Amino acid sequence: MDRISIKPVVTRSDMRDFLWLPWNIYKKDANWVPPLLKEVKKKLDPRFNPLLARGPYRLFLASDSVGRPLSRVLVGVDPADSEGQREQEGYLALFEAVNEQAGILILDHACRWLSSLNQGIRQLKGPISPNKGDNLRGLLIWGFDSPPVLMNAYNPPEYAAYFEKAGFMKDNDLYAYYYDLKAMGERKTARVVSYAQNKYGFRVNSLNLNNLEGELEDIKYILDHALPEDWGDLPPPNLDDLKALAFQLKDLIIPELIPIARSLEGEPIGFAVSIPDYNRVLPKINGRLFPIGWAKFLLNRHRVSGARVFLLFVIPEYRKKGVSGTIFYQLLLKAKELGFTYGEGSTIGEFNTPMRRDAEGVGGLHYKTFRLYKKSI
Repeated sequence: MDRISIKPVVTRSDMRDFLWLPWNIYKKDANWVPPLLKEVKKKLDPRFNPLLARGPYRLFLASDSVGRPLSRVLVGVDPADSEGQREQEGYLALFEAVNEQAGILILDHACRWLSSLNQGIRQLKGPISPNKGDNLRGLLIWGFDSPPVLMNAYNPPEYAAYFEKAGFMKDNDLYAYYYDLKAMGERKTARVVSYAQNKYGFRVNSLNLNNLEGELEDIKYILDHALPEDWGDLPPPNLDDLKALAFQLKDLIIPELIPIARSLEGEPIGFAVSIPDYNRVLPKINGRLFPIGWAKFLLNRHRVSGARVFLLFVIPEYRKKGVSGTIFYQLLLKAKELGFTYGEGSTIGEFNTPMRRDAEGVGGLHYKTFRLYKKSI
């Protein structure tokens, strides 16, 4: 057995090895999409990532006897998760490993580090989003035959075995749905949408960037009222989390793809967030926007022909009243106007039957599955 050492990421050299490890793992994988290093660095900086500012965390890196990086992980504790809960939980994110030995060792090390905090932590969950959002959640366990859509996880099939051999078990699965926009009809949907808006009294408008603060407050209101109590792996973000996410995504969003529904009295009742699938462009710039990556991005931007809908919430009082269908219909129209030909709806929990029914009802095809794991420690 090769000697493997594990250390916390402290120096610039450590951070460089942590960031660049995926390039070593996926260099022969045609479906892998290199992340933007600038964005990954932001997620690892407490100044831009409220999750890291709230509680203790560590980045760990495993290396062989000559210093070559073999595996990595982000592990930490979010005190906001533990409020009112009997069991304290830790989280892990950004797991990568070149082989089984390195993968299991760093997962075991993450568990031991959490136990050493003496904070009564009894369980570790992950992989979660590194900023507690709806990006990079879970391990891909089914649907390896195509590249990931923007902000979704991608990994080798063997990662699931690493987690299971390290003592992790399934927590829950998340589904992704594919939409062929060219095959979706509009006339019938338009009549249903018009009927629902007139009967139940609501309207849908696109995000107003000139009033972003107010729009984020309305989105926060919807999330607070729409998220179910048992949504354990994705609790409602606070306003600082939303502002941080908006800051990270400000260069990527198209306001027309973020519809917000309100009652005729102005109460926010639902919203969706969709972002163009820039993953079709990112391989061209190989993780760096500068010095020439930005030019490559602009030159290849016409290749973006789809979008990912990664959030859609409606408050309970307006469910089953056509609000979610109307929101999705507006997204469909705007996406078609932009020349998009496909969309992805993700990620939807396996037990979220109403949302899955809505996704399938408008033509969504379940084509990828992601798994969140848990381990008692």
